[in-house]
Amino acid sequence: MNEVDLAIAQSQQSALTVNKVLKNTYLLLSMTLAFSAVTATLSMNAPVLSPWVFLLGAYGFLFATHALARSPWGLLTTFGFTGFIGYGIGPLLGYLMASQNGSEIVTTALGGTAFIFFGLSGWVLASRKDFSFLRGFIAAGCLVLLAAIVISLFWQMPALQLAMSVGFMFFSSAVILYQTSEIIHGGERNYILATITLYVSLYNIFMSLLHLLMAFSGDD
Repeated sequence: MNEVDLAIAQSQQSALTVNKVLKNTYLLLSMTLAFSAVTATLSMNAPVLSPWVFLLGAYGFLFATHALARSPWGLLTTFGFTGFIGYGIGPLLGYLMASQNGSEIVTTALGGTAFIFFGLSGWVLASRKDFSFLRGFIAAGCLVLLAAIVISLFWQMPALQLAMSVGFMFFSSAVILYQTSEIIHGGERNYILATITLYVSLYNIFMSLLHLLMAFSGDD
């Protein structure tokens, strides 16, 4: 096989790998979102979880998923994480669905989340643009938002909550661009890690839209 044939074969193999990762990622993402919807529905009338319990549970599942992402157990922890997240937001959704404008708020937040995700993902897939330059922004944004979360646990400030919601939307949008770009350019080959990253971004956007809509509607 000459160098030209070898380059073509490698290119075809790379394309097949990218398509496989994309397919597995979006399939697993759709399954975990459906599972979260089920657990959220089951917990609508359950007591609200303590913020500390929610954070410890979520980060515990995240750590386990990252540690086991290269084994079949990673799928189990992925569903454990997404199911726990769904269970955690169920009481809030139950409260909203029982309120006067709550169903409209939830529907609008879901629609807005889907629009943002498909719009950003479609842009990357169609343009094939490399968004690796966002790595530094994402790292810095993660630290800033983590600090804001810790502060909000001790001091309940409405202005800070609104600022965090806007910040999480921009941050998560950047993560979607970056993660999708990493898949199509060969930087991410583990569909479990890709799925969990996109899921967290969708969760952050959805919750941010919920809080913003609740604040402006007077339900917050």
